[in-house]
Order: sequence, then structure tokens, then C-alpha cells
Amino acid sequence: MSAKAITEATGKDILNRHLNQHGAGAATCRFATVNADTDWSKLSVDHPWLLNTPLVVKPDQLIKRRGKLGLIGVKKNFEQVKQWIGERINKDQKIGNAVGKLRNFIIEPFVPHTEAEEMYVCIYSHRTADTILFHHQGGVDIGDVDAKAVKLEVPVDSTLTLADVQSKLLKAITDTANKERIAKFIYALYNTFADLYFTYLEINPLVVTADSLYILDLAAKLDSTADFICRPKWGDIEYPPPFGRDAYPEEAYIADLDAKSGASLKLTILNRNGRIWTMVAGGGASVIYSDTICDLGGAAELANYGEYSGAPSEQQTYEYAKTILNLMTSSPKHPEGKVLITGGGIANFTNVAATFQGIITALREFQPKLVEHNVSIFVRRAGPNYQEGLRRMRDFGSTLGIPLHVFGPETHMTAICGMALGKRPIPQVASVEFSTANFLLPGGQQAQADLKSDAEVSSNGRWPLRSSTAKTIKLPPISADESDGLAANNHQHQSNGAKLNFNRKFFSNTTKAIVWGMQQRAVQSMLDFDFICRRDEPSVVAMVYPFTGDHKQKYYWGHKEILIPVYKKMSDAIHKHKEVDVMVNFASLRSAYDSTLEVLEFPQIRTVAIIAEGIPENMTRKLIIEANKKGVAIIGPATVGGVKPGCFKIGNTGGMLDNILHSKLYRPGSVAYVSRSGGMSNELNNIISKATDGVLEGIAIGGDRYPGTTFMDHILRYQSDPETKLIVLLGEVGGTEEYDVCAALKDGRITKPLVAWCIGTCASMFTSEVQFGHAGSCANSDRETATAKNKALRDAGAYVPDSFDTLGELINHVYSELVKTGRIVPREEVPPPTVPMDYSWARELGLIRKPASFMTSICDERGQELIYAGMPISEVLNKDVGIGGVISLLWFQRCLPSYCCKFFEMCLMVTADHGPAVSGAHNTIVCARAGKDLVSSVVSGLLTIGDRFGGALDGSARQFSEAYDTNLHPMEFVNKMRKEGKLILGIGHRVKSINNPDVRVKIIKEFVMENFPQCPLLKYALEVEKITTNKKPNLILNVDGVIATAFVDMLRNCGSFTSEEAQEYINVGAINSLFVLGRSIGFIGHYMDQKRLKQGLYRHPWDDISYVIPEQYN
Repeated sequence: MSAKAITEATGKDILNRHLNQHGAGAATCRFATVNADTDWSKLSVDHPWLLNTPLVVKPDQLIKRRGKLGLIGVKKNFEQVKQWIGERINKDQKIGNAVGKLRNFIIEPFVPHTEAEEMYVCIYSHRTADTILFHHQGGVDIGDVDAKAVKLEVPVDSTLTLADVQSKLLKAITDTANKERIAKFIYALYNTFADLYFTYLEINPLVVTADSLYILDLAAKLDSTADFICRPKWGDIEYPPPFGRDAYPEEAYIADLDAKSGASLKLTILNRNGRIWTMVAGGGASVIYSDTICDLGGAAELANYGEYSGAPSEQQTYEYAKTILNLMTSSPKHPEGKVLITGGGIANFTNVAATFQGIITALREFQPKLVEHNVSIFVRRAGPNYQEGLRRMRDFGSTLGIPLHVFGPETHMTAICGMALGKRPIPQVASVEFSTANFLLPGGQQAQADLKSDAEVSSNGRWPLRSSTAKTIKLPPISADESDGLAANNHQHQSNGAKLNFNRKFFSNTTKAIVWGMQQRAVQSMLDFDFICRRDEPSVVAMVYPFTGDHKQKYYWGHKEILIPVYKKMSDAIHKHKEVDVMVNFASLRSAYDSTLEVLEFPQIRTVAIIAEGIPENMTRKLIIEANKKGVAIIGPATVGGVKPGCFKIGNTGGMLDNILHSKLYRPGSVAYVSRSGGMSNELNNIISKATDGVLEGIAIGGDRYPGTTFMDHILRYQSDPETKLIVLLGEVGGTEEYDVCAALKDGRITKPLVAWCIGTCASMFTSEVQFGHAGSCANSDRETATAKNKALRDAGAYVPDSFDTLGELINHVYSELVKTGRIVPREEVPPPTVPMDYSWARELGLIRKPASFMTSICDERGQELIYAGMPISEVLNKDVGIGGVISLLWFQRCLPSYCCKFFEMCLMVTADHGPAVSGAHNTIVCARAGKDLVSSVVSGLLTIGDRFGGALDGSARQFSEAYDTNLHPMEFVNKMRKEGKLILGIGHRVKSINNPDVRVKIIKEFVMENFPQCPLLKYALEVEKITTNKKPNLILNVDGVIATAFVDMLRNCGSFTSEEAQEYINVGAINSLFVLGRSIGFIGHYMDQKRLKQGLYRHPWDDISYVIPEQYN
């Protein structure tokens, strides 16, 4: 939802900070807020006026007409206010049908005034303008504001003037001075309204006294999608739930997940103790499922409303499912058990298998509780990879221990609601449909033949009716319309004051488009659609992406690869591709406005599809005005787009190729539809393909309050198109656009048969207001309810089913009548060309396999959380395992004992650096002074590590362990090495000696002796040291030797490794890794030191080089 109500306190706080900046001349609103946690003594200190001023107190919970309800206490002192609140706080209050507890209150100073000084001001936004209402008499008894108040419309593309306010709104104000003051206030209030993206702002009363203007009662809504613009001015906003519905922490958790995700995740708890729980994919589908449950008598038991859509990840779906299952199983058991309806339409781009895996993980976690609560689960879903998703769900269901029924697109979308509520029999074996035509799942050959016969059945007008519903549908006779739409050919639809000619076809089989954004998957989907429609050329000719330079991207055109240019600038793309007339805009909600405005400057663009959801409403309204001025049609925002079968599709519309083939979208049919919901447009494709000869064109206008083009814009196009024989409208609760359709049916502008249904009929059955998945799907009056719209459409002559459940049957009835009367000649089926399946998708479906190029067993970054050797990164941090623990996980794939981790960390510290003179540090310094970057400089130092510098750890470990393992006496080992002419690695130091010991060696040795369970190899090395130091004092066990031998002791004796594993780590060079990692710290330090000291290029001095040149040949 975009327009969200705020508390009175929040609204007054915003106005306090911004209203007078516009010259309102209003008194600052003084107020204090109270809830159950309020410290009254602190409150009186923070607001001293509470103790010496008459007060007004009222609940602040989005309750309308508080005065009429007796919920305002007037002219009370501080103690009386405390008593008044104490009598009401946390007590049940019934308002209309809603029952809720009063929890939040607002206290304000009482403003002495007369009734004559009370006035009414309200500003609200709608599609074409902002409306200002003013009445010179305000207060509790104002009555019917719409009938009494003076209205002033401020069109979207214009500004308000003081003169307009005075001349048009304030005619009833006779006092000149007051008139000027009020005009300035309204002028400032409107500018604040517009600047801060309010959508509704009502003040009743506005008290105008001789000394000031006072805002007494205030109600307001903000456009929450403008948060990225207005947050610095708004501050942090909390949007309270409507009265009668408490804010649950689970709702806040899902809202937080939603805010952090590119997907859409919504949850509203209606009845925590309810029996019927839903987990529905898609904004439109979620409303339809709620409608159906309520239609079947389940309103009182419906526990929640919610939806997940927009391709959430497996982890996000798991979190969503886990939240719902926790709610479901933490409430009291129900004697009839509980049901979970996991439904959805046919997805456009969400990977069904991935989301189902998240749900399965949650179900597995809650399995004992689900059994305990006697839960039955009903699943219906389709879309990309749905076959694999349903298979996984079926396989898992056989082990769950509770009933789990799984269905795909062969089952009507809402049929599982009737099954769950016992109103419809549960089929024992579902007739599973397989992908059609070109790429089939194993066993799909016969299914394809069955589908072909199904297609023939539907094209002949036969629909498998349920006997119960066949009797309830009464189909009026369809009058023959010989003109076939010609009556509307000369019609110009008036939209926002601009005459728009919608006779033109938006798309054809030669339409060319530019795509804004690097949407490779969507572009490939459009090209595949073009190919199966047998287009001669691809519809996408260019892409625009301002974050890279001009280049070309590779795509498939059928079996071959093609290149599509990508431009940094829109102007370059337009000028180089004059044939383009459509732009598909995948820009984010932050940049969609600017990128669309830019493309509107180019006259060749006639249609723009805006995919982004959450564009602020003020921006959308301005785009609509600009587009209408230029005669450009906007589809969206918040849409998946649209499809013209056989010609063109926008982005991800229609979903994967298998669904496009299954819904026969590769060739035109006779039915055109318009819907708000993108997800439901895909379901309509499925329904229409089963009930008729297919779709001619389908548009999803978008779920926002102000779609760029309306239902009427498209219905009148369909009316004008001779190829359109039947029109389908899927409206929804909220807004009044469907009444324009009613008017057109009555006045004869629409003569073709129209089948219509408005979703959201359940809204009237809820005791508190529920905002559904789309921003525009919220009724602000009885006229905007889905029930009222369906009745009006039926009365106007549209064919309206009893519910969405019977929509397909009614469409088939009307279609059959059209076939009987000869108005429709069913289209012949034409097999589409073969399109190869992409490798990545074939692998996803499990149809192919190939050896992986790499294998890894230490880390996995694919999920929601990074995993180190099986341990989530959050656990790594929470357990404070340290860098030693991370080394144990990533190097050794296990959590080693704490003393091992401490040993690693000590080794890193003592090996981090040994001064600038050693070869590694020297190289790093020389590179840094030569102007090289950090990586190059550090690598130059690391490349010097070997047997002579730092790399002796592995060799030392090998020599000492071999000697110890073959039972050589230390003296025998020393003699053997001398006889072979080999140095004992790990023995000897240039500076340190037995008389000047290396402190580093001492510290490590003492730690190992004290903490390791056994250290035989270190003790063996110390015995060797005794022999070598007798020969020469500096032949001590050095840092390399003590680390190497201690490391071997750790591998062999810590209990975490087998002897084979320990030897393998010695052989692969694992011990030297400690020196490499440790010394990298020092090399980085030397690099940063040289840069900080701004040292110049190093040149070695001549006097430090001995030049040995051969004598000159004579």
C-alpha cells in the first residue's frame, strides 16, 4: 500500500516542523502522547503546560468521529486526564464492527473558542488533481462535507495561487483580514501537502481566533513509497494498524524482511486463533483466495492475509513460511484441525521449485507441531520449474505424517479452497499436465497428445462444467452486433483533459522495442517468444544501461546466437534505431520517473511499459500528464506488462516458454483481457486458453493507485479492434474505474460481450480495514468495494460470475454462444517452431547433468547466509571463535579445540613481521616505492617465500617427523643429515643463540608444553637443539622449527584428525600456510608505511654493489 494513515501526533509533528516555513501563520501544535508505559511524572516535566492548562484528551488510533463516539475529554486538568485515560486504557471499545483496545492517547491544551471560529479544511489527491475542500463551519456536527464544502481542484501539472484560494474557496468569509489569514494558511498547507507527499490531510476543526490559527483535530495519510525522498523531512515514521487490529511482532518482522528484499512479502493477522491459514503467491491471487474462502463461509475462521511474490529467495520464503507456521501452531488447537492453503497463480518469473524448497524446509522443522495440531495442507501452484516444485512437495508430503494434497495448473486456481473447507471432493489422482510442444519432461509424450485433444475440445466450445455450477449461471442472449466494433472506431477517449486516440494497435508482429536496464533474462524471454511466434526479426533491438559504456550483449535467437547493442545514453539508442516505438522500462523505483520522462522527449516512442513497483504517486501522476500530452500510452507502473499472442510480449509476461506454449500464446485467439494484477494475467491466459480459442491481447495495467492507462483505455481499444470478439475484465477492490466501464456499457460505447469480475469481495467481511497486496486495492467508500462494483457491472449488462471460481465457466458459456451464432470461427492450431531449452534451465529441471568444473567443501555463499564448513557466519561471530576458529573451519573443515585456535593466532602474531631487511619485506617496499598497488607489492614479497626464506616450516616438519617416526636417536638424526650434506631445516639463526634466545620461540614453546595434550615431536626437536648448540651456539631451534614441530603434534594428538589425515596435511604444505598468512600482515604494513611516508622510487646505491666485469678482449 502506498497511501498509509499516520497518527494525529505524527501528523502534527510533521506540520510543526514544516508548515510555517511556507508562511502559514499557525500556532505550534502542543501535544503529549500517552500509552501504557508512560511515566506520568516525567511527562509533566517534559511538558510543563500539562500542569497549568485546561486540557483535551482523546485516543490516537485512527478512529474517526471521536467526538460523536464520546471519546474526547474536554477542559480537564492533569489529574482528571490521568483518571480519564486510566478508565479507558487497555479496555475493549467497539467502533462499528471493529472491537479493539484503546492503547494510545494524545493530550493537548484546550483552545477557548466559539463555534463561529471553527472551520473545515481537507486536501486529498486523486488521479488528475489535488482537491481542496473548505467549509466555513467545522467541528463535530459538520455533517455531509461533500455536499456542503467548497471544492478547488489543483491539476497535477499546475500550481496553487493565493488569489485562487481567496476567490474560489473563501467566498463565505466576509472579514477581509481573516480571509487573508485563512488564505495564507490554506496556501501554505497545500504546499506542505505537496512537498511532503501527503495523500490525505483533514483538519476539523481549524480554529481561527483573533490572535492565531489552531489545528485541533487532524487526520492524515502519507505516500509511504516516497520514503526515499522524504525521510529527511518526515523522520522515522511508524504506520499504525487500523483500529480493531493489533500490530503483531510477526507482522513487523515480515515488513522488515520485505523492506530488505527486492521481492514482496506481506502479512496481516486477522484472527490469531483462526482455523484457516494461507500462504499465497501473488498480490492478485492472495485477494482471490481470501475472496473464495469467505464466499465458502470461512470468513470467521480466516486467520491471516498475506502474499509472497517477486521471486523471493529460498531463504526468504523459508523465513516467511516459518513465521506463518509458528503463528499457526502457537495458537490453541481447533477441534476440527487446521488447514494451510499454499496457493498461487501461474508465476511469470518466480522459480517455484526454489520457493517450495524454502516452504518444505519450514514444514520439516514444524512437522511435530503440525501433526499435533492436526493440520491439512493444500497446494496449488504453477510457473517456472513448477513441475520440480510440485514433485518435491509430493515426495515430502509422503513423509510428513499429515494430509498434503498437491495440484498444478490442471486444477482451477481456487479449487483447493473448496477442498480445504470440505465443500468440494478431493481428487485422489490429479490429471497432471506436462509442458507442451517442444521441451517435455520424462513421460510427457502422451500428456502432449492429451493436451492437443483438450485444446480441440475447448476450441469447439465445450467446457467441463461442474453440475452444481452449471445450473447457477444464467446466460443472457447475446445480440448480434454487425458493426463488430466499428461504432467505436471514431471514438476518442478523454483522459485527464487530453484527447487520446486509442484506435491504434499497441503491438504487431513488427513491433520493435528498447529495454531500459540490464535485464538479460527478460530480454531472452522476449526473444524466445518472438521466435515461437515466427517473427522475422527480434522485437528487442537495443538496451539502455547508463552504468556501463556502449557494448554488445549476446542472446539466443532460436538455435543461433545474436548480438544486441547496449547504449549508455537513451538518445544514442533512439537515434540509431528509428524503427523503435516501444520502451520496456526496468528501472528501479528511484530512477523509473527520470528515465521515463527522458524517453517521452522522443516522438517515435508511442508506448512505455514501467515495471517498477513503489514509484511515488506524485511522480506517477506527473508521468501520466506528460504522456497524455504527447499521446504516449503508459502500461504500469507495478506491472509485469502485457502480451499480444503471435506478435509481442513485454518482459517476463507469460512466464516460461512451457507456459506460453501451454496457454497457446504463440498465436492469436479471439479474447482480449485487461487486469490489474500481473500474476493474475498469467492465470487469465491459462483460463482463457482452456475456455476459448485463446487470447488475442492481454494487458496488466498495474497494481498502483494510478496506472498509466486505465481499464477503459484498453477496453475501448478492444472495442475498436475487429479481431476482438470477447472482452474480459478482472478488476479489484479500490478506485472507481470500473464505473467508467459501466457507463460505457450503458451508453453504447461498449457493444461487444464483456465478462467481468472484481476481486476483493472479502473486504466487507473483515471487521477492520485490510490493505491487500496492490497499492490501489483498498476501498475508501462503499462504492469502491468489489461487491458494489460487481453488482454495478452486472446491472450495466456485463456478464458477471457468482465468484472467481466460476469465471472460466462463464467465459466458456459466452464464447460458446459466439461460436454458435457464427461471430467466432475458432482458430486453427498451428504447431510452433522448436526452441532449444537453455542449459541452465534444463539443469534446473533435472533433464541433463554435467561434471562440475570446480568442487568445494569449505564454504557456501549461495543461501541467505554465508557458511564456513557447515557453520553459518552468524554463528561464527556469535560464538566468537576468532581468526583461529575461522582457520580451523576453512583450512581443516572442522572446529578444533580452543587451544589449537589460540596456537594459530599466536603463530600469526609472531610471524607477522621480522623487519624491513628480510627479502620479502624488502621486495614489498621496493614495489611500493615504485608506485605499484597493494596487491602487486604484497605478491612480490610473498613470491620470495621458499626454503631459504620463511618456507622452511613444511621441510622442517617433514625432516623431524620422518626422523622421529623411524625411531632415529636425535644424535643419529644429526649425524645422518651431516653425512648427507643437508641442513636441518628449523635449526639455526643469524642473530639469536643459546645465550641470546628468541623470545618468540620461548612463548610458543611454553604455550605448547602447557596446553597440548602431547608434544613428542617438539620435545624431540629440543633434544636435537641440545646437540646442535653444543657445536655452535646459534644453531638453536628457530621460529620455523618450533611452529613446524608443534603443528605436527597438534595434528597428531588433538583428537580431531586420523593419522592419515594428519600426514596428508603435512604433505600438502599446510604448515607453511601459517607463515604465508602471518607474513602477509607484515607486508601490508610495510606497503602502507611506505605510502604514508611518501617514499620515492628506490634505487640501490652503487657503493653497495660489487661490479665484477670480465676484462676487455684485445
